[in-house]
Amino acid sequence: MLKKKIFAVALCAVMAASAGVSCGKDIEISDNGSSVSETTVPENVEIMNFTAPEQGDTIIEMNIRDYGTVKFRLFPEYAEKGCENFIDLAKKGYYDGLTFHRVISDFMIQGGDPTGTGSGGESVWGGQFDGGTDPHLAHVAGALAYANSGSTDTDGSQFYIVTGVQNITDDYFTPYEQYGSTFTDNQKAIYKQVGGVPSLDGSYTVFGQVIDGLDIVFKAQYVATDSNDKPLGDGIIIDSVKVTEYNGEDIKWYLKDYSYDDPTKQDIANYTAPAEGETIVNMKIKDFGDVKIKFFPEYAPEGVENFITHAKDGYYNGLTFHRVIKDFMIQGGDPEGTGRGGESIWGGQFDGGTYFNLIHVPGALAYANSQGTSTDGSQFYIVTGQECSSDFLSNYSLTDAAKEAYSTYGGAPWLDGNYTVFGQVIDGLDVIFKVQNVTTDDSSKPIEDVIVESMTVEEYDGSPIRWYITDYDGSEETTEEETSEEATEETTEAETEAETTEASTTATE
Repeated sequence: MLKKKIFAVALCAVMAASAGVSCGKDIEISDNGSSVSETTVPENVEIMNFTAPEQGDTIIEMNIRDYGTVKFRLFPEYAEKGCENFIDLAKKGYYDGLTFHRVISDFMIQGGDPTGTGSGGESVWGGQFDGGTDPHLAHVAGALAYANSGSTDTDGSQFYIVTGVQNITDDYFTPYEQYGSTFTDNQKAIYKQVGGVPSLDGSYTVFGQVIDGLDIVFKAQYVATDSNDKPLGDGIIIDSVKVTEYNGEDIKWYLKDYSYDDPTKQDIANYTAPAEGETIVNMKIKDFGDVKIKFFPEYAPEGVENFITHAKDGYYNGLTFHRVIKDFMIQGGDPEGTGRGGESIWGGQFDGGTYFNLIHVPGALAYANSQGTSTDGSQFYIVTGQECSSDFLSNYSLTDAAKEAYSTYGGAPWLDGNYTVFGQVIDGLDVIFKVQNVTTDDSSKPIEDVIVESMTVEEYDGSPIRWYITDYDGSEETTEEETSEEATEETTEAETEAETTEASTTATE
């Protein structure tokens, strides 16, 4: 059966009365079109999201901790109950101190749930209400709307702010139209101009639009998240939501109006040098040498805390690298030495999440898992990787910065987005490359044990950093001719190896 994956249709506020409603970023559309609802706009109405407020009109100021202030214009003429609900909740301080509990890049950031789980919250009238929809308001970048659990009559307190897909073309609409959705010329024109999520129109109550601070919303969408799209650590906190008046200040509707530095265009974070005094770990591998590792608590807070605490407690001392695969990685951290053991400092497993600018270049330190980052424990791996040609990289969805890094240094790009990267080797990468050459059995277990003699937690003293294997004398280098045939072959083998038992914790090639 022909299947097409189409971006986005669920923005759920799973209320107590409707528990079990599934939420997701993607839906699958089968060849008969039965899995997508038809969206029909009755007429080619004008899109009003970018209509300026008048002097004295009510606006909303949302202060997001560590990010800044976002201002919204409201549309009571098109979403009367939705505006009334949000204004009254804001006046009561309902939103103050809450978090954005669900964040998906190129889609939206969602908050307004007192429980922080996506299953709580209620309207100012108690329970749910019907905010309706209006074709004058679209899900363009910066739109403010209510999450719901199946229809607009389940609106409550949860809301989202759209970021959406940028650089939309006519081709973007084609798959939707093939399966019953329709979009007016006005809708298409505005989406091609500013981006957004057209597939949400007609299913959710849009009631506001960002008039200042759109760059803040776009920055927030790239926070590190767990496998349920929940921001890691303390998350993104709403310090306050205030009801105020528009006083004629400048309006900045569009992302191009801001000095916005797109994180996806920046260098990857792996090669960010540690500051002097910053916590690092020195891993002494018996008979091979020392490996020094820098960490990224700003992107993987739980993952870093888990590893450093284990290291301080001596958890890893004396354990082995139980799985070693040349041109891929070396894996350890299992007290059983089988690939089936180990636990986090909290007992059992935890969700270390992922961050888009931490990737699997040589020297990357990451957690092995059995079925997603929510199964992180104590087992870790260090990437060696393979050379990556442009043709090989074309098989993966990567940022320009990631493509450049992989094409220059090699790595394991197929792992990105599925495993928690939380550290990077800053010295001793040659030691890791020597370990990957040990003789192994049919299960990739070294014939002679490769032992972690000790791990010590230290402070970085400013000594020279050697990120790349070419920084080392006598480093092993593999020519492109030697690896070009292996790339496809090993990745195919990796897909087979991905089918691990539930108990097995594996970094899958």
